[in-house]
Amino acid sequence: MERYQVENYPDIERIIQFDFVRATEGAALTVYRWLGRGEKEKADAAASDAIRGMFDLMDIRGEVVIGEGIKDKAPGIFKGEKLGRWTENAPLYDIAVDPIDGTTNVAKGSGSSLSVIAAASPEPGVECALLDIPCFYVMKLAYGPQVKNYIRSLGVDCLKLTSPVDELLPIIARGLRKRLTDLVVCVLDRPRHERLIKEIRSMGCALRLISDGDVTAAMLPSLPAGGIDVYIGIGGAPEAVLAAAAIKCLGGEIQIMVWPKDETERQFLIEQGWEDRLNQIFYTDDLAKGGNIIFCATAITDCPGIPGVRFTDKYAITTSLLMRAKNRTIRKIETYHNLNYKTIRLRSEMGEKLVSTPKFNDIL
Repeated sequence: MERYQVENYPDIERIIQFDFVRATEGAALTVYRWLGRGEKEKADAAASDAIRGMFDLMDIRGEVVIGEGIKDKAPGIFKGEKLGRWTENAPLYDIAVDPIDGTTNVAKGSGSSLSVIAAASPEPGVECALLDIPCFYVMKLAYGPQVKNYIRSLGVDCLKLTSPVDELLPIIARGLRKRLTDLVVCVLDRPRHERLIKEIRSMGCALRLISDGDVTAAMLPSLPAGGIDVYIGIGGAPEAVLAAAAIKCLGGEIQIMVWPKDETERQFLIEQGWEDRLNQIFYTDDLAKGGNIIFCATAITDCPGIPGVRFTDKYAITTSLLMRAKNRTIRKIETYHNLNYKTIRLRSEMGEKLVSTPKFNDIL
C-alpha cells in the first residue's frame, strides 16, 4: 500500500497544529534567558527568531496578517511577512502572532507572559480570516460560554460593550448565577481605567488588576477554571484578535470597539476607510472568521493555570495550550525537553541550537 500524500489528508490541521506548538515552545525556551534582564526588545527579537526558525520547516503558505512591533516599534514579526515553505500544494493560513504577550513582565521577571500564535485557513468567500484593525487600542468586553448562552436566550442587545458598567455586570452575574459581590472582574491597571476601577469597586465586585498580558486576561473567562468571570477595558488591538481566536475555540465571546487615542489616529482610521466603523461593535465571529482556526500559546512565566518554563538538572519543562475552533478541544500540553538533546531552530543561525540553561547563560 502506498503511503498517503499529506496534501490529500482530509484534516491537515490535525498534523500542522503541533508544529505551531513547537514554534511557541521554541520562543518560550529562547526567551527564558532574558527573564528579568530589563531588555524588552532583545527578548522580543529572540522569540521572533525562534518562531521564524520553526516556520522555516513547516510546509504551509502562511502570511502574517497581524504582527508584532506595530505599537511599540519592537523587533518582531510583521504584517505581510511570509512564513512557511510555500510549496505549491501547501495549505494557506492567515497568521496572527505575538512572540511575547507581556514583554514588560518578561523584562521584570514577573508572571503572566505567553508566546502566542493564531492561524486560520480562510473558508471560501473569506478574503482574510483574522481581522486586521488599523488602531493601537480597542475597548474590550470578554466573557465565557455560560454568559454568552444566557445573553442569546435574552437577545444579544441586552449586553453591549457601550452600556454602563452598572448595567453590564449585573447581567453577567445573573448569567453565571452568581451574586454581584462574587463576580470576579479583570482590568488592566492603567491610568485610563481609573474611573472604571472605581465604578467596579463601588459595586462590590472582586477586582483583579493586571499589569500586562492582555491576551491571557481576555481568554480566561472562557477557560475552564480560569478564575475570571469577565475582562473589561481598553487594550491592544492585535491582542484582541489573538484573544478572539482563542475565545472562538472555547465558545465564549469578546466584543470590541476601536479606541483612537487622539485626533491624529482618528483621522488615520478615516483615511484607512474605517469612518463607518468607528462606532461599530465587533464580535468574536467578526474578528476570527470560520471554523478553521488554531490557537496555541506557551507560558514563558507563570500564568493562571499555565505554569511557565521550568528547569531541572536534565529537562526544560514547558506548558502549552492548543485549541481548534472546529472541535473545541482544549489540550494542555506539558513537555519535557531533554537538555542533552533539545535544539531550537533559529532563523538567525539557519540551523539548530541547543537550549541555553539558566546556569550557563551568556548573553554578552
